[in-house]
Amino acid sequence: MILSDDKWRLSRFFLPLPFLLLLLLSACSNDLGEAKLITSRANVNIEKGKEVEIKYTENGIPRIKAFGHTVTRFSAQKPYLEFSDGIILRFYTLSGEVENTLTAKYATMVENSNEMTARDSVVVINQKGERLDTDELIWDEDRKIIYSNSFVRISTGDEIILGKGMTANQNFSDYVIKSISGKIKVKTSGLE
Repeated sequence: MILSDDKWRLSRFFLPLPFLLLLLLSACSNDLGEAKLITSRANVNIEKGKEVEIKYTENGIPRIKAFGHTVTRFSAQKPYLEFSDGIILRFYTLSGEVENTLTAKYATMVENSNEMTARDSVVVINQKGERLDTDELIWDEDRKIIYSNSFVRISTGDEIILGKGMTANQNFSDYVIKSISGKIKVKTSGLE
């Protein structure tokens, strides 16, 4: 059988049509949740920086400096920064002196929430040399406080206080431990 040019063009068009329909129907088998998961993975990691310093100022005066070896900004439903190789956070007085320092091995900051969560070997040292050690600490920038619901250890010049949970002002000069589990008096030696 010999086909005319018009019939040949039509048969070339209709021959792949069943295959295209089959492909189209099989492509629609993914559910909406799976599609969202795939697109969220594709757009999650948008920026990554090394040796990053972030400065917060009030009326042009530096108030806080955050430093991270590796900082990644994730674009998710709530965008956030991740300090995966640790963070150093310094709070400054109006005269430019370091008021206190916060360090941790890991931290996250959710954008537009003004909260930072520091985890793993969190240490805060204030101007008086008092030291807070905990596994997790949250800094609430709006309320200008730091707090923890984890085990805390506060070392002062003459005692060590152990407890669970604490709240302090962000410069760590005034603090309250929620549940004190022990106090150890430190005796200084006269051999210095």
